[in-house]
Amino acid sequence: MKIVIICVGKVREPYISLGIEEFKKRLAPYISLEITEVQAFQIKTKNDGIKARQIEANKIFNIISKDDYNIALAIQGKEISSEGFAQKLTELSQIGVNKINFIIGSSTGLDESILNHANLRLSFSKMTFPHQLTRLILLEQIYRAFKIINKEPYHK
Repeated sequence: MKIVIICVGKVREPYISLGIEEFKKRLAPYISLEITEVQAFQIKTKNDGIKARQIEANKIFNIISKDDYNIALAIQGKEISSEGFAQKLTELSQIGVNKINFIIGSSTGLDESILNHANLRLSFSKMTFPHQLTRLILLEQIYRAFKIINKEPYHK
């Protein structure tokens, strides 16, 4: 299975970059992993949020394909447990999904067109997290899911 994490914006915090690199190493035995960064639109005025989401959505649509399974990370998405997440990844594998895209928006969020195109909207919490930290949390949860799937120990 190939997992692609599509992120709007770059990671700027060294401690987050270190965590991301650690989980990329840990995931190597389980999956093919790719992280694709889309340049964030530079917001200059209060009203640029909608424009930013639309421009970023167009860049994301240039990356994803109709055959991919797309999961948009969104506050208004479905909250599931780590075990439920592992079960979802197992189900997708069993039905022949070869590529899963996880899509993380910028500080302005994801455009409605991306949310509507997604096969699943996933939320980690009703709380808002910085997009950089969301990337790290997602990698940790993917790693945890594969430990669960393979019945391997992992601290709680």
